[in-house]
Amino acid sequence: MWSEELEKKLLTFIILHISLNIRRSTVGQVFTEITLRNAGDVTLSEHGYKQEQEIRQTTVKILVDTGAGTLVITEALQQELGLKTRSIQPVRMANNDSVNVQEADPVEVHWKNRSMVCRPWVIPGAQKALLGLIPLESMNLVVDPKEQTLIDGHGYEAVGILY
Repeated sequence: MWSEELEKKLLTFIILHISLNIRRSTVGQVFTEITLRNAGDVTLSEHGYKQEQEIRQTTVKILVDTGAGTLVITEALQQELGLKTRSIQPVRMANNDSVNVQEADPVEVHWKNRSMVCRPWVIPGAQKALLGLIPLESMNLVVDPKEQTLIDGHGYEAVGILY
């Protein structure tokens, strides 16, 4: 028989279950490892003007930020990769501050079996590099909030996306 007491117990169980799941599903920061290569060096190497071992590159642990528009690197990474500033653009930060960012020479971004090329932004004084939405979409990657990691958007096979 269905009773008020059974209904109250069931309701209490459901509320407790939802509460525990909400606590377990809090989203934290997601980091991943990527390799950045100076795209100009890669082109020179492909045409025989530079040796493969002369390509400036680095592997970094980077914060995945789906709120960032593109790849953001630190001034130290810009220097390490030998990237020149191509333009300066005003952007609005998440906290609503307006900042002038430097758009640098192109880099190749490599994640496992995926890669893409973009012009990173360099934010003066930034302490962390950010992997933003444009590189994520270009490489067909999504954030798995439960596992707090990046995963392939369509399985493990690289897929081109046409817009």
